[in-house]
Amino acid sequence: MRADFIRHGFKSHTAKSVCNIWRTKYYSVSHSATKPSEHYHQIQHSKPYSRFSHKAKELGLPAPAIVSSALSTSTTSSKFGLVSWYLGMVKSRPIITKSITCAFIYTAADLSSQTIVRQSSEPYDLVRTLRMAGYGMIILGPSLHFWFNFVSRVLPKRDLITTLQKIILGQAVFGPTMTVIFFSVNAALQGESGPEIVARLKRDLVPTMISGVMYWPVCDFVTFKFIPVHLQPLVSNGFSFLWNIYLTYMASQEKVGTA
Repeated sequence: MRADFIRHGFKSHTAKSVCNIWRTKYYSVSHSATKPSEHYHQIQHSKPYSRFSHKAKELGLPAPAIVSSALSTSTTSSKFGLVSWYLGMVKSRPIITKSITCAFIYTAADLSSQTIVRQSSEPYDLVRTLRMAGYGMIILGPSLHFWFNFVSRVLPKRDLITTLQKIILGQAVFGPTMTVIFFSVNAALQGESGPEIVARLKRDLVPTMISGVMYWPVCDFVTFKFIPVHLQPLVSNGFSFLWNIYLTYMASQEKVGTA
């Protein structure tokens, strides 16, 4: 009987030891496998965080998590808000919006052109920049709007053949016409006479048109093939930034002597 009691007690003690070891291992494993979200939850309920949050509530301030979330949301919404506002203006007031956009692009292009060719000691010719901005706003901006609307009505499809037809139409009609107007208006604003303007066109028009044929067809293909009609002037203005640097440089050349 004594042996049975000792044997039973030994088994009970062994079972308790095994249970204690199992509990210790389970606790250590479960504690080390805590998820990041649970860890963050524990930090939020820690004493320093609780004190800070309590103090913020007393002062009427939002909690840190709310502040960071609000800042990220406001930054994202402001970016999309600006784009939405601009697209809304393109639809509600298309001519004035496209004209102002064109004026800004011509201003940036002319300043870039002057930066490239001028000496460091020379000042910027702001009158020249004002001429370019005025041309972009008063003449080219509205012209782009009406031109792209006209082309979309005459050739409404977007297949490859129609897109090539649009490109040819632009290179044969719109491009030469606007280049002649640009050189003529710029020369007239500089005080050149009729014969001097004609002489300038004879000198500069053909080289400019050859450069345009090398640059614009690819740009026009992207614009006509993939861009909605109401955004085509904007995309065309974007492509025209590099072109306008070259164009404003050509327009700033010395006038041709007629004597």
